[in-house]
Amino acid sequence: MKRVLLLAATTGYQIRSFGEAADRLGVRLVFASDRCDRLEDPWWDSAIPVRFHETSPSVEAVVASFRGQASDERPDGVIAVGDRPTVLAAHVCAAFGLPGNPPAATETSRNKLEARRAFASAGLLTPHFEVVSVSESRSPRTSLPYPVVVKPLALSGSQGVIRADDDESLAQAMDRVSRLLRTTDIAIERESAHDYVLIETFIPGKEYAIEGVLTNGEFQVFTIFDKPDPLDGPFFEETIYLTPSRANHETQNAIVDAIASAIRILGLRHGPVHAECRVNDQGIYVLEVAARPIGGLCSKAIRFSAADGSLTTLEEVLLRHALGDPVHSYRRINRATGVMMIPIPRRGVYRGVSGVENARRIAGVDDVIITAKPDSTLVPLPEGRSYLGFIFATGETPASIEDALRRAHETLDFIIDREVTLVR
Repeated sequence: MKRVLLLAATTGYQIRSFGEAADRLGVRLVFASDRCDRLEDPWWDSAIPVRFHETSPSVEAVVASFRGQASDERPDGVIAVGDRPTVLAAHVCAAFGLPGNPPAATETSRNKLEARRAFASAGLLTPHFEVVSVSESRSPRTSLPYPVVVKPLALSGSQGVIRADDDESLAQAMDRVSRLLRTTDIAIERESAHDYVLIETFIPGKEYAIEGVLTNGEFQVFTIFDKPDPLDGPFFEETIYLTPSRANHETQNAIVDAIASAIRILGLRHGPVHAECRVNDQGIYVLEVAARPIGGLCSKAIRFSAADGSLTTLEEVLLRHALGDPVHSYRRINRATGVMMIPIPRRGVYRGVSGVENARRIAGVDDVIITAKPDSTLVPLPEGRSYLGFIFATGETPASIEDALRRAHETLDFIIDREVTLVR
């Protein structure tokens, strides 16, 4: 049985999607995750304990775990799920002699400042930017014209991303982001990038997401997602993804060309790609090129047909790609699809939701999946990094499924209690 090593920060629902795909393909998944190596298999998944901030010993731990297990003593492929595992995945591929991305390229792609510098040096359309130390956040200054956007260097999902329109809002944004970076959940990652904050000019325009894969440097686009909601701040919460894109062919081709250029500039070579860009009258601004697949359950909004007409998932395609199988024949199905990442409206304790069955009965809606756990504390953006759940829809046009997604969301009624603060 072929084995694919899956490196991930958590064992969440995205991992389960890969597990289901592996079962369908008859592939064994071997997990490696950032966890305590002193506890004996706390999640009952036989995962290899690694530390994403300790690359060399983590690579040694992965190599040692395969030693003596098979004649070739290595996995048949490697996939990273989430941003933090991408650098370790690159080093593991190099250690095993498997196709992958150069470690330096993944390190640059993960760091917003280094990626901006690389894009600007190569002449790619890039917002003007500055970097500020978190230690200087009490009295921030910028030479950039307002509005600007404040961004942590190594967080994803718009966490900590805040627009500032003047000196006062810049000071407030910097204070908020610096406090976020000092929280235990982030400080425990021990990344030097968390000591700095990026300030860049706000880029107006429409935003798009691009999903694809690299095969020895050749970029294959799976789909372009429209983001129909205006992402103008003060926070930048993504909600709806729609495909196929409603942008004209000229714009779509320009988006693909810009992303391909950014990939070459970064030096990425092999594996999944999730990219983000903004488009306006000036052209295509590449915001991010990540060496990993789309996050959460959003991959359910992409369905593929194989050459024989059978349907398959993004996870199956990526597992086949990791095993060295050709994936050029896989095409996104013709029907329009979309997903809404259900936003958290306010901070509080989640108690439950009503209206799910009514939402599922709306024409075009395929499913409503609530991922929030009862009695858990909900934290919205910019401090939070999760959603209440996902709504999926399929239809004849992107407009029809956008309408279905919004109607389904209006049907849901979430019960969120205020947090109780104990006073001693």
